[in-house]
Amino acid sequence: MNTVRVALVQVAWLGSVEAMQNQYRALVSEAKGRGAAIVCLPEFSLIPYFPGTTDPAGFAWAEPLEGGVTERFFSDLARQQAVTVVSSLFEKTADGEHYDTAVIHAPDGHRIGSARKIHIPSGEGYNETSFFEGWHTYPVFDTGKVKMATPTCYDQWFPELARIYTLNGAEFIFYPTAIGSEPTDPMIDTAESWQTVMRGHAIANGIYIGAANRVGVENAVTFYGSSFVCDPTGRVLAQAGRDTTEVIVADLDAQTLAHWRELFPLLKQRRAALYRRIADCDR
Repeated sequence: MNTVRVALVQVAWLGSVEAMQNQYRALVSEAKGRGAAIVCLPEFSLIPYFPGTTDPAGFAWAEPLEGGVTERFFSDLARQQAVTVVSSLFEKTADGEHYDTAVIHAPDGHRIGSARKIHIPSGEGYNETSFFEGWHTYPVFDTGKVKMATPTCYDQWFPELARIYTLNGAEFIFYPTAIGSEPTDPMIDTAESWQTVMRGHAIANGIYIGAANRVGVENAVTFYGSSFVCDPTGRVLAQAGRDTTEVIVADLDAQTLAHWRELFPLLKQRRAALYRRIADCDR
C-alpha cells in the first residue's frame, strides 16, 4: 500500500441523469483540486433510489455494465480529471439478470473491475429483492495506490464479508451506499449503529473503511448522509453532514495500517478451524 488521498462525494437525486452528471463534474473536479487520487460515489450514482417502491417501472433504470450511460460517463470523467473513480449502477446482463454493481475506473478511463452487491435487503422503503439478486464472489482490485474492495450498502452490516475481503488482500473497503430512515419505525435512527459496525470492521481487520451515502428524501426514505472514512484504529478521519451535498477527503496512511497490524496481528492469530459454526446452517 502507498499513502493515498481519497475523496467521498455525498449527493441527493436531482431529478434527472443530466443534472446528476453536471453535479458530478463539479464535485469530482473539486475532489481533484483538493488532492484526491481516488473519488468514491454513492450507490446508484446517476439514478434515483428506485427500490423505494416495488413499481416495476424501476427496471427502466437498468443498463449494461459495458457501454452503458454510467460506464461511459464515469470512464470519461475519470480520464478528464485523471483520478480513479468508483461509481455504482443498476446492471442488466445480456442474459436478463439484474445486479447492484460497483465499478472502478482508472485515471486513463479503463475499467479496473466491478463487484456486485452480495447481501440484498427486503422491506418497506428498501425493496431491493424485487429488482435484483445477490452475487457470490469477493474481488479485490489493485488501483496502483491501494488494494481496494467495493461491496455495496447492506453488505456493511456483515462482518464475515469484511473479513473475507481483508483475507483476499483488501487494504481499503469502500461501500457505495443508500441508507436512511426506517419507514415502519420513524423513531429509529440507525446512523450511529451504521457507522459503529463499520468502524468495528476496520479495527478487527486492520483496514481503512469508507462509505459514501445519499442525502435528500425519496419515496418514504430520508437518507441520512453522514458519509465517512475511518482508519484501522477506528478513528474517523472525515465525515459529512446528514443533509449536505459535499466532498470529504482523507489520507489513507500506509504506516498507520502497518503499525496497527504489528500491534494487533489479529489476522495471523485467527483459529480458522474453530470457526466452522459460522457456515454451519443446520444448527
